[in-house]
Amino acid sequence: MKRAFATAAAVLTLSLASTVSAASLTVGFSQIGSESGWRAAETTVTKQEAEKRGVTLKFADAQQKQENQIKAIRGFIAQGVDAIFIAPVVATGWDAVLKEAKEEKIPVILLDREIDAPKDLYLTAVTSDTVYEGKVAGEWLAKEVGSKDCKVVELQGTTGSSPAINRKKGFDQAIAGKSNIKIVRSQTGDFTRTKGKEVMESFIKAEGGGKNICAVYAHNDDMAVGAIQAIKEAGLKPGTDIKIVSIDAVPDIFQAMAKGEANATVELTPNMAGPAFEALNAYLKDKKAPPKWIQTESKLYTQKDDPMKVYEAKKGLGY
Repeated sequence: MKRAFATAAAVLTLSLASTVSAASLTVGFSQIGSESGWRAAETTVTKQEAEKRGVTLKFADAQQKQENQIKAIRGFIAQGVDAIFIAPVVATGWDAVLKEAKEEKIPVILLDREIDAPKDLYLTAVTSDTVYEGKVAGEWLAKEVGSKDCKVVELQGTTGSSPAINRKKGFDQAIAGKSNIKIVRSQTGDFTRTKGKEVMESFIKAEGGGKNICAVYAHNDDMAVGAIQAIKEAGLKPGTDIKIVSIDAVPDIFQAMAKGEANATVELTPNMAGPAFEALNAYLKDKKAPPKWIQTESKLYTQKDDPMKVYEAKKGLGY
């Protein structure tokens, strides 16, 4: 590593404000891509948080491919960055490259998603409780339909990614024991609007033109928006004929909620970088490792929460 931790720590100690304490640091950020409005917002907010702190941010877009992320991380290691942020596209396959970062004493922080790897290979993970998000979505639906029979179709996120695994797990936990609620079809929409629409079209065709579907549970809002388009094209009313519950709370879903075309969303904040930079600063200054998991807040929004007001508040966050 080109810049020794002792030097970085000394510089940080001389700084009086947190916005200045990170000055002179170089951080590599391996982003999954731009598959959704939320992902674009996370990228924007990360760049803003770096600029606010005087951090040089080296950004790499992996275009949803793990091999691109691994290549970018090895590039960051070769450049001798002070730290690496990773929003991992999938949960497995990280051990080798993270061991390389550890050998060079470069701390790694995970943003938004967790991985299946020894915890000593990364400093901390800044994420929401994605199991909880799925559980909140499932509990909302269970309360909404009451004792009515409800056939659910599920649009899963990217296969193998931690949000897809956990958001499914949480939803399943919420409806367990609810004999009237059943997931009849479940398929990945890869967290994209286009694929969400495509998969929803196949669900509608397979389920009596959509008339047999009570609700859509989408692992993110972009897939939900795609599903809404497919439902409308099938001559049905999303939000009324078929209930829509999803996760992320991006502006477009609030527009849909305002029109009555979506029913509920669980918020995922795009600001993972703020807590990540604070944890990194404290670690470099005091050498005190942060908790292995820094949890961000999740909140349920429904049509009762003045969707257009929320939409206007979120427009400036980089979506």
